[in-house]
Amino acid sequence: MRVRAQHILAGITLTIALGWGTGLIWFASTLPTSVADTTTNTNAIVVLTGGSERIETGLRLLAEDLGTRLFISGVGEQVSMQDLVARGQPLDHSQLDRIVIGNRASDTPGNATETALWAHGEQVRSLRLVTASYHMRRALLEFHSAMPEVKIIPHAVFPSTVKSDWWRWPGTASLIAREYTKFMIAWVRQSLTQTPNTQIPSRGKSKGLL
Repeated sequence: MRVRAQHILAGITLTIALGWGTGLIWFASTLPTSVADTTTNTNAIVVLTGGSERIETGLRLLAEDLGTRLFISGVGEQVSMQDLVARGQPLDHSQLDRIVIGNRASDTPGNATETALWAHGEQVRSLRLVTASYHMRRALLEFHSAMPEVKIIPHAVFPSTVKSDWWRWPGTASLIAREYTKFMIAWVRQSLTQTPNTQIPSRGKSKGLL
């Protein structure tokens, strides 16, 4: 009986590993490689912190007037507005007044909830979501759940450190594997609950440039 149980366990483990590996290949091969919509204006531009080029891209999109306002979610409490703005091209005072930062979120579900609360208060009906290409699918999953009534245009950024031939680069392969696992966990959670996440850890209040 023990040998049979071990064989069954080994079979289950192998099936899970094969399924995970197949899913990983699908996930990596279907990551966005370009921005499909670069011209549609939205009520807001939303940037999720946590990777290179995201804030710079959000500031550029604001300067190009692709969004009425810029909301930067997940900013550390010790990071000032001046620190963020210094990363991009110079903005005039009217553009600076349209930037809001939120520092209550510490993960992607928190980003979605923090943004949803802000968007509801600002009556946002459309937004352009800026995050890394490898993170976009999970971000969209969380954001569509948190604000199903809002039109979301994905605007991925493509960090140079993340290689397209990911399997040849251990760092990129590890990053994508972790992101795929997080995506599957989020997908299972969403499938089981079918309700938006409505609570996030409090790390302070959102604040805008006055």
